[in-house]
Amino acid sequence: MIIAIDGPAAAGKGTLARRLAEAYGFALLDTGLLYRAVGMKVVAADGDLDDEEGAARAARALRPDELSNPALRSDAAAQAASKVAAIAPVRAALLDFQRTFAHQPPSPAKGAILDGRDIATTVCPDAEIKLFVTASAEIRAKRRYKELLDRGLSAIYARVLEDLEERDARDKARAVSPLVAAPDALVIDTSAMDADRVFATAVDFIKSRNVGERP
Repeated sequence: MIIAIDGPAAAGKGTLARRLAEAYGFALLDTGLLYRAVGMKVVAADGDLDDEEGAARAARALRPDELSNPALRSDAAAQAASKVAAIAPVRAALLDFQRTFAHQPPSPAKGAILDGRDIATTVCPDAEIKLFVTASAEIRAKRRYKELLDRGLSAIYARVLEDLEERDARDKARAVSPLVAAPDALVIDTSAMDADRVFATAVDFIKSRNVGERP
């Protein structure tokens, strides 16, 4: 069983993915880390994030152990990821990695959950469960702003909002695998929902599709 979760940054899809993985005993892959790792490899090599050939080389050389780097959770990594994710050869290089994980999750997982931008539309269009988690840009910016402050980092709300809107625009406008909800996905707008309600909504949907029991 495959659960595909897509959506923009700071919408809550990562939290939902982790809770569902724990509840169902599924393996979890945050596919955004793949693109963050590629972007940071390019930056570390003093490369140009707009250089398709260099970014594709970095993607082909990516190792699973590189996904555990704490630096991948930084805003710099997020911005780098958004840029290399728009490069078709990079997406092609990472496609097999994601599909292999989805269809052959590490033992003893009973299934796989992939969290990203194009899982239900491109990576796993055959996923039994498709969720699109979203929220208004303003709400997402407030969440990211609070997260940065809680981590002891300096931040300006207006700048956080601007960065999110720029990233949304890149994700939606890219020619290859743009950020869109699959036609058969459940769209969950978390703007006025807490994590418990989002989780319950997803579980109810899974149950309604007769592919899993309530955890």
